[in-house]
Amino acid sequence: MVSQNQSVRPKQAAELLGIGVATFWRWLKDRPDMPKARKLSPRCTVFDAGELIAWRDAQGKEPQQ
Repeated sequence: MVSQNQSVRPKQAAELLGIGVATFWRWLKDRPDMPKARKLSPRCTVFDAGELIAWRDAQGKEPQQ
């Protein structure tokens, strides 16, 4: 279980969103509204779990007219 106030690696982020790792990287490239990565070092990239969860929950919720 991932806490909202923790950082997750790309594989965990993809699992949190229910998608594959390749799809996760493609979404990062193609969807400008996705939460941004944080580089801890040249070989360590993490994402804020709370931001990912909020983004995931906001998808598909279009304003009512």
